[in-house]
Amino acid sequence: KICDMYMRHPSLSKQHAVLQFRAKEIANDAEPGAPPTRLVLPYIMDLGSTNGTFLNGERIEAQRYIELREQDALKFGESSREYVLLHDKSED
Repeated sequence: KICDMYMRHPSLSKQHAVLQFRAKEIANDAEPGAPPTRLVLPYIMDLGSTNGTFLNGERIEAQRYIELREQDALKFGESSREYVLLHDKSED
């Protein structure tokens, strides 16, 4: 499924970044021979935007998926808005 988010700010590119959920297999080191655990995790990728995408205050490299973790903060371009990654079990 696809969901476009429209963000209005003069410093944002028309297609600025992509947030994608991707499957990742994690080896089960606790039980030798056990199959890996398959997780679906969020990733961000800057699409070569002019003013960048920022993860926790650091500009990320364009055209490269970066795994996101709970409470990571995203900013786009020179916008002052900050988007914080939370999940359904997040505490206040």
